[in-house]
Amino acid sequence: MSRTVGFLTIVIVAAVGIYVFMHDTKPPMSVGSTPKTTIDLTAVRNDLLAMANAERRYWISNSKYASLDELRVNGDIHIPTRQSYAYSAEAGSDGFRIIASYSGSDPNAPKRISVDETLNITTE
Repeated sequence: MSRTVGFLTIVIVAAVGIYVFMHDTKPPMSVGSTPKTTIDLTAVRNDLLAMANAERRYWISNSKYASLDELRVNGDIHIPTRQSYAYSAEAGSDGFRIIASYSGSDPNAPKRISVDETLNITTE
């Protein structure tokens, strides 16, 4: 009897461990349906983080956030051109949000990816 209980306990613990592992290893954001889309999304996320860091550096120097054009003109960032994405920014006195809008044909790709002053990336 004690062997059966011990064996069932091991099976239950293993099942719970496998369940947790399988659900924790999912990618945090959708990655599209093609390898090209996945690569583009990774590049866009890196672009957004670079732009957000430039905004934060600009704020330290000027006590305000800037538009993407101001950052580009000042030489703080290089805004890359991506075939399926366009970048825009909303800058205020207390925060900013940089948005990458998708215009490609992959239905599984997120339509908007954004980053704010906390470096939090969100998808829509």
